[in-house]
Amino acid sequence: MLPEMHDKDVSIESVAEKALQDEKLLSELLDGLKSKEETLRYNCFRVLLLISQEHGTALYPKWDYFVEIMTGDNAYWKMSGLLLIASLTRVDTNNRFDKIFDLYYSLLGDKGTVVPAYVAANSGKIARAKPYLQDKITDKLLNIDKVYPGKQSALIKGHAIEAFGEYFEETGNKDKIVEFVRNQLNSDSPRTRKQAENFLNKWS
Repeated sequence: MLPEMHDKDVSIESVAEKALQDEKLLSELLDGLKSKEETLRYNCFRVLLLISQEHGTALYPKWDYFVEIMTGDNAYWKMSGLLLIASLTRVDTNNRFDKIFDLYYSLLGDKGTVVPAYVAANSGKIARAKPYLQDKITDKLLNIDKVYPGKQSALIKGHAIEAFGEYFEETGNKDKIVEFVRNQLNSDSPRTRKQAENFLNKWS
């Protein structure tokens, strides 16, 4: 592993360029997603996320690995896996996401709020990449309470509102989404209330 990967100020862009030319380094970055050293783990994730965004086809063959870590016990691994998978849906020519759709959205019911929040937040990206899944994605987000009961769901709904905003113009479920968002005007979460206001000001 490059020594600078242990440095919080590492140049992510520079390492990404090197990794695209060096299979060994790319493999080390993938292994680094499971590192117990947080700075190293996070830097590896940042580099891989950048690659997934700009050169997704280079990481697409690693899809199954990202699914593996997404379904692990470690919350950081889960976040890394689900974020990278969401980013790679743009180059998912074999429709691999379709096969793990239910698995991916089962994480809306994950313990804690962080992982479910990331699932919701990245749903807009997935919906844009795979328009034919928009109805299914919308249904999952509209029914967050069914898989994540309790007050903390208010935070997750805020991220769902963000996601809706990314594909609202394309969806055929505008009325249902607007109704959902209006219901969040009285949310326990100030952040979610503000997101609901902003959404309705823009779209309704």
